[in-house]
Amino acid sequence: MIPSLPRPAWLRVGTALYVATFLAVLFLPLVVISVFAFNDAPYPAPPWHGFTLDWFFADTRTGRLGMFHDGELMASIWTSCKVGLWVTLLSVLVGLANAFLVEHHDFRGKQLLSIMMLVPLVIPGVILGVSILAFASRIAQFASGHFDLYLRFLRPGLPLVVLGQFSYIATIATLTLRARLSRFDRTLEDAALNLGASRAAVFRTVLLPYLRPALVGAAMICFLLSFADFNTTLMLVGGSPPLTVLMYGRMHEGATPVLNAVSLFLMVASALLALALIRRAPRP
Repeated sequence: MIPSLPRPAWLRVGTALYVATFLAVLFLPLVVISVFAFNDAPYPAPPWHGFTLDWFFADTRTGRLGMFHDGELMASIWTSCKVGLWVTLLSVLVGLANAFLVEHHDFRGKQLLSIMMLVPLVIPGVILGVSILAFASRIAQFASGHFDLYLRFLRPGLPLVVLGQFSYIATIATLTLRARLSRFDRTLEDAALNLGASRAAVFRTVLLPYLRPALVGAAMICFLLSFADFNTTLMLVGGSPPLTVLMYGRMHEGATPVLNAVSLFLMVASALLALALIRRAPRP
């Protein structure tokens, strides 16, 4: 339909209802969580009992424990951040190498490799986690039984969590960087080489500035996906649970408005991070 032409009333009403329904489904749960993070009641649901900041700042002297005084909760946030940073670093580096391999080189099996890179995205997170755990455990048992080696990093714990998340998040980083690199004008690279620049200088002065917006975007996506991952993490976690696993456990024990407070805190932190990156990101 041509936008300048008048639309019938039923179409305008239907479009408005669709948009309103979509926005309500998307944002209403977030609004409810945000509001009841300040509810002065020992449960995270209606009715409203008044405004309070206890679920953020209270300590044990008040009979409540806010998120900023909850050592276990803050430790889990820090654990999620550490895992996210490692996964982001590995995924962006491997994704960058994959993008150059696929876009700048021709070799036998290139199409098959491109398809195989997408396989982790269609494997359920639980299956991926169980497979990695079983494979790593077998290797650890073999090393222990035949060589008397105790490979701690192959047991359930943060190294396996990083490996499990990396196994599919690297694919997303690859797709992001490959999409950007596919639009690069190779004649700029050839011109720099013809003028005497080394490969390293070309990468630093020509390719890296061009890829910087995609690198920033890929890093942000990788970190947020890692921070929010639950299925794969649950299968591989050890004694130091990341935030998603800890919140899942606390929901089973009995939810409190602290979980609402944590959710609001993470939403605000994510929004501020996104705004900061958008403002600082170089123009393509």
